[in-house]
Amino acid sequence: MAQNLDALRLALQHSPDNAPLLVLFADGCLDEGLVEEAEQTFQRVLQNDPAHADARLGLAHVALLQGKTSQAAVRAEQIIADTPACAAAFILLARIHITEGDLPKAKAMYDQGIALNRSLADPGIEKDLHGVKPSEDDGAGRKRAAITSGGSYMESAKDKEDDDDGHPRGGAAFDLGLAEMEKPKLNFAGVGGMEALKEEIRMKIIYPLQHAELFKAYDKKVGGGVLLYGPPGCGKTLISKATAGEIKANFIAIGLHQIIDMWIGNSEKNMHEVFELARRNAPSILFFDEIDALAADRRDLRQSAGRNIINSFLMEMDGSESDNDGVLILGATNAPWHIDSAFRRPGRFDRTLFVPPPDEGGRAAIIEVMAQKKPIAELDPRALAKKTDGFSGADLKAVFDLATEEVLNQAMKTGKVIPLTTKDLIKAAGRHQATTKAWFESAKNYAMYSNQSGFYDDVLKHLGLMKR
Repeated sequence: MAQNLDALRLALQHSPDNAPLLVLFADGCLDEGLVEEAEQTFQRVLQNDPAHADARLGLAHVALLQGKTSQAAVRAEQIIADTPACAAAFILLARIHITEGDLPKAKAMYDQGIALNRSLADPGIEKDLHGVKPSEDDGAGRKRAAITSGGSYMESAKDKEDDDDGHPRGGAAFDLGLAEMEKPKLNFAGVGGMEALKEEIRMKIIYPLQHAELFKAYDKKVGGGVLLYGPPGCGKTLISKATAGEIKANFIAIGLHQIIDMWIGNSEKNMHEVFELARRNAPSILFFDEIDALAADRRDLRQSAGRNIINSFLMEMDGSESDNDGVLILGATNAPWHIDSAFRRPGRFDRTLFVPPPDEGGRAAIIEVMAQKKPIAELDPRALAKKTDGFSGADLKAVFDLATEEVLNQAMKTGKVIPLTTKDLIKAAGRHQATTKAWFESAKNYAMYSNQSGFYDDVLKHLGLMKR
């Protein structure tokens, strides 16, 4: 297969914008485990043809392989909404639901995909679904929806009836899977580096919440919205959880799968229920990861369902009937340029924090934390930090994983534990490329040419293109 890829690369040199050739090459990359190269190639196709179904489906496959099941599900559902006859999207959605452990819903999706194209039958999926009750419903007691020609979902009259237990279908009885709400024990002391960001969070988030009475004296509500953005793997989720730990607030982490629902109106109900839960348990932090998928620019959405979710989100944040006093809404994104500008209006995400890759001191602190549970003979965090310029926290974890794998190979031969050394880690760092570089290449273009409001000033300062 590697030879075939080389041949395709050569062909693309002569025909770089050939969409079928690009898709074929990207599929080959997936077969060879070259996930990042496949992702970049699918994106090249979509730059020229944003509606290209195979490339969109390919990116959904990539997201699933990267463990981003929520993102993969959203992509697959959008394809189905736009192209109801795309059997492959139903099959992929079945795989995603299997990964998430929702076998009844996986069965429903698989049955619809096979009904559209029996040649896509997958023995592996069928084995996983063996014994699951054939899907008269989607696993939540609802009849399958009819797919209209416009790609939307329409409930039948019977669908709107009450369940046997008296709850309306799609009503307050649905389970958002939020039992894991907690007051995190993690605080800033347990997060290596990020000192400048911690101080910003103290000034913008923690001190106002700790001096709530003073704020009320000035008739100013405590809470609001803060948007965290930056390269992937730099600790946006970690610092959000640590912030909740600092102020001993309830931390409610929301995934896309807990909001997005294929049934008309349910996504909006889910959004409202999430905010109501946070209000009932104030002081609380409501954390949305990959928020660009829930707060996308409405100009990029052709389906009204997506716009309705965004409008619902905006209303919950600062609508006339929304009282979010004591509720802090944190959103994290790697792609702030895809977020609807309405979310950055005062009263919504009116405070923005850039989460950059850790500096040398921060990397050394992270290295010390990561080394605590490893057998290490000697460790020079500073020496390793100097060799890992631009590395994110996730990159540093990858360095430890690579070094551990190398030492484990030797340990299995001898049957003895062999400690890691700084030399092992530096060698592993030389084999790993910083994943933040690609992000900064994209961010630089937006920061230089779409920065009328100064939103990306921190990116320019980090890149040395603006004075601090």
